Amino acid sequence: MTFFKTLAIGMCLAVPAFAHVSLQQPVADTASSYQAVLRISHGCDGSPTTAVTLQVPAGFDNPQPVAKAGWNVERRGNEVTWTAAGKSSWLGPKDKGDFAVDGKLPAAPASLWFKVRQTCEQGKIAWVDLPATGTSTAGMKTPAVLLQVQAPAAVKVEQAWVRPSVAGQQGTGGYMKLTARDGQRLVGASSPVAGVAEIHEMKMDGSVMTMRPIGALDLPAGKTVELKPGGLHLMLMDLKQPLVAGSSVALTLVLKDARGVESRVDTQLLVGHSAPGETPAASTHKH
Repeated sequence: MTFFKTLAIGMCLAVPAFAHVSLQQPVADTASSYQAVLRISHGCDGSPTTAVTLQVPAGFDNPQPVAKAGWNVERRGNEVTWTAAGKSSWLGPKDKGDFAVDGKLPAAPASLWFKVRQTCEQGKIAWVDLPATGTSTAGMKTPAVLLQVQAPAAVKVEQAWVRPSVAGQQGTGGYMKLTARDGQRLVGASSPVAGVAEIHEMKMDGSVMTMRPIGALDLPAGKTVELKPGGLHLMLMDLKQPLVAGSSVALTLVLKDARGVESRVDTQLLVGHSAPGETPAASTHKH
């Protein structure tokens, strides 16, 4: 029995809702080289992080750990462990730290789950839980981290995220960068956590900021179109459950090309207060 199974069975640690681990880029193309950058966002209930162990999933070939200043790295089989070289390198209970592994992705589409053990001065957190069905981890306290490997899509989706919500909240905003290989139009969206998903536009009407849904969004070939706070953005409405920071939710984008042929792109939205790899201060719009 691996330590992940032992820890998942025997752990009786109360995990605070704000603690989580996330993957900087949760969607990637098949058969591509990929750097899995895992971000540890908080310590264990107020205790600093002293070590991080990653269980590399099957299908993530030739994993090569990336060195991290102030930390020792060791690989044993399919597990990679970073251990702080000294107390000065510990991640404070409110500090963030990135840990990376390079590898090659499978030739066929797949859902790869990265299981992580976070060891702190006092306590441990096992990020190993998987959804019973599907890929959404919304509402889960200690989810494993999902990498969605898919065939090269008509539209590349980057830095996709959505703001957390609380019980009773009906809507929240989502953001991402979209780059189409050929000219496309974004004509719809859906998510299992929302009754309605629409693209909205915010702009000034005189001295008043207004918001309205738009029927379609042009995605010119090779040009990155950004959905961001204060401008074009995704609205998830009629939420079916709270969206907890650190989890991820599935999203399907509906596209049409110049001939009117419809296609779909499945992706994941990281639930958080800022884009993956950015600090919350970089995003100030409170939608």
